[in-house]
Amino acid sequence: MTHLPSTGKALAAFALFLGLHTSQAAPQAGGTVTLVLMNEPPTLVSVAHSHSSTLAVSAKVTEGLLKYDQDLRPQGQLATAWQVGADGKSYTFTLRRGVKWHDGRDFTSADVAHSILLLKEHHPRGRSTFAPVERVRTPDPYTAVLELSRPAPYLLKAFVASEAPIVPKHLYESGDVLRNPNGSAPIGTGPFRFKEWVRGSHIVYERNTDYWDKPKPYIDRLIVKVIPDAASRSIAFETGDVDIGYRTPVSPGDIERLKANPKLGFETRGNSYSYNVTRLEFNLRQPQLKELKVRQAIAHAISREVVRDNVFYGYGVISYSPIAPGLKEFHDTRPTPYPFAPKTSERLLDEAGFPRGADGTRFTLALDFNPSDLHKRLADYVKQALGRVGIRVDIRATDFSQYVKRIYSEQNYDLAINGTSNLFDPTVGSQRLYWSKNIRQGVPFSNGTFYDNPVVDKLLEDAAVEIDPARRVALFKEFQRIVGIEVPDLNLLSPTYFTIYNRRVHDHSLTGDGVEANFADVYIR
Repeated sequence: MTHLPSTGKALAAFALFLGLHTSQAAPQAGGTVTLVLMNEPPTLVSVAHSHSSTLAVSAKVTEGLLKYDQDLRPQGQLATAWQVGADGKSYTFTLRRGVKWHDGRDFTSADVAHSILLLKEHHPRGRSTFAPVERVRTPDPYTAVLELSRPAPYLLKAFVASEAPIVPKHLYESGDVLRNPNGSAPIGTGPFRFKEWVRGSHIVYERNTDYWDKPKPYIDRLIVKVIPDAASRSIAFETGDVDIGYRTPVSPGDIERLKANPKLGFETRGNSYSYNVTRLEFNLRQPQLKELKVRQAIAHAISREVVRDNVFYGYGVISYSPIAPGLKEFHDTRPTPYPFAPKTSERLLDEAGFPRGADGTRFTLALDFNPSDLHKRLADYVKQALGRVGIRVDIRATDFSQYVKRIYSEQNYDLAINGTSNLFDPTVGSQRLYWSKNIRQGVPFSNGTFYDNPVVDKLLEDAAVEIDPARRVALFKEFQRIVGIEVPDLNLLSPTYFTIYNRRVHDHSLTGDGVEANFADVYIR
């Protein structure tokens, strides 16, 4: 037997590891993966929309300048190099050569410039994210320079495909962005080509054989199934009708049963780009809800512990703040000034001039919810909790398109339950919900409460450009303190999300945006 010195043993062991690793993990080409969504996407491209169903499909066709690892370190996608100016007021991107749109046209810097300005004007979060961008210069077809009016310390993390898709200028030069035909039959530069959309049923994507990052993608087809019913989604995982779903795609009550299935895996990675807070929104133009004491009373009537333990089955972290606990640097851990105290709630409602009537009711509010099983459970609890203090709640269940229309276009609501993404930074995720300049009729997931506080506006605007980290944190802490007192909404919980997948599907959550990424690396074994 040949004796190896310690170094030789180490090298041999390493070689063996590499061989095993390669044989076990080498991607295989071919096959079909089925992704399940609970809601129909309102559009298939996220250039002017931020609903999770749209985010889940957009990046399969369109791409971003950058992608990000699990720690949100930038990596190249349509950009091969990037540089931030010394003053923080310019971002220069060197673009990938030889990239084609799915219709055969060349991808150039003109597409980047047009897309960034579309995002600034039309995207619910892009309006604040790209607010400092004054212009985008294109000195040549493969260089794009974003010129800013002021520094934007968060901006380098904002170029992921789902959040900031680069779309073809020649298809978006005119017309209403929200009604652009490309939103229903998208053309992009990504690893999959759009094939068909059977509304209410499924979407089909096929492998882009001309993709710039060969030999990717590995799978031949991606099918996206829309299954609104939670029990049906659980059954689909068990029968193998679907392969993968994200953001906890089943009822939390089914999780333990599904975990016992050896064919299924559970993954928590892939959520670092997009933390979420579940909130109860108030229409501050509504006669009762414009009164601070009424909003304080509602806050005192609702137990976040019940929301976490009973409504969300324990899968979440209580959050009094609009900034999720996952953003540890910015999240304010101070307790709410309005803890669960039903007797205090009753007193405040009396003081506000809304005594109980002969039937015990003070007034009635309508409650809408962004359709999901958990939001429906939360609506039932809110109805029960407010009923105990004399506020009658009428729940209005609708589909997603009607919910968006009612809250953001018609602006005809009293209370609304929503889950809103913080993303990677409060300027991108939280500012849009409280900034008075983002009260925009018809723009989903903007400032739908009509909250207007010049002090808060200035705090948010100053934080967006502050380059001193400690000072920036202090500005956001003060913002959280003020909105915690004024309660334009009631932040309740940051959910714990799982991606559930069939174990034959590999490399689906390699980046910080997980399933919302492009699936170019996904393969079946």
